[in-house]
Amino acid sequence: MTQKDPTMRPDDTPPTRGSALKFLLLIPYLALLWLPFYNDVHPSLMGFPFFYWYQLLWVPLTSLILFVVYRWVR
Repeated sequence: MTQKDPTMRPDDTPPTRGSALKFLLLIPYLALLWLPFYNDVHPSLMGFPFFYWYQLLWVPLTSLILFVVYRWVR
């Protein structure tokens, strides 16, 4: 006999809360996947070429997006 998941709805469909919000997780992936967009030296920021600081900028942004999606879905 199988046990029912307490998060399941009565009609046995999985919860869809935040399903549309999960598409936010694609933003960092697509932003870093398109290499010709940021494969350049200029503009530089504090001596760092655009290529490096653009990628480093996405580290905290991705963390923020993950946090928002996690809190919304949870």
